[in-house]
Amino acid sequence: MPSFRHEKRAWRQKFAAVAGVDEVGVGSWAGPVVAAAVIFPPEANESELAGINDSKRLTPASRERLCAMIVERALASAVGIVEVEEIDLLNVLAAALLAMRRAVEALPVRPQFLLIDGRGPSPVPGLPYLRLVGGDSDSVSIAAASIVAKVTRDKFMCHYDQRYPGYGFAEHKGYGTRKHLEALRQLGVSPIHRKSFSPVAALCEK
Repeated sequence: MPSFRHEKRAWRQKFAAVAGVDEVGVGSWAGPVVAAAVIFPPEANESELAGINDSKRLTPASRERLCAMIVERALASAVGIVEVEEIDLLNVLAAALLAMRRAVEALPVRPQFLLIDGRGPSPVPGLPYLRLVGGDSDSVSIAAASIVAKVTRDKFMCHYDQRYPGYGFAEHKGYGTRKHLEALRQLGVSPIHRKSFSPVAALCEK
């Protein structure tokens, strides 16, 4: 289960504002990449934040409930969004970094240290940071960011399901499923599909 052990180490080093950062949507065929950043106060109690975990391990109802709790109890939280046009222009990994940077920069409290899920560079040069592979299962702050990002992106995809019916966006959230591929073949490419992704690009060529 995630804990505050990495946060506590940073707090002991006098970094009072430690932001957990995570993103969702990198592997999706459609829709934005969404990142979130969450700062808990140093006096935060793990027991009062029970249930926070990697968003992929939680039910949609649990994510919704925990997201509301996170926003209420965090010192600060924010999201960053990179739309499809930017993803196709940049590439998805650069888009993920940009989404994380936008989330960090949108925080109403300036972070002093970043805990970031996965490998790679920092999205915000100049800020001390630690990258953690599997961080959303290890750090409460990163897990909280994963939940906020996931809930935010899922709402976008449910909205797009109504705007572009037939693709099943509310169900698969834009990820590559058999139903999604069949819908693409029948309906063609929608405005929120990533044309730089190979399954979509192949249909665009046809």
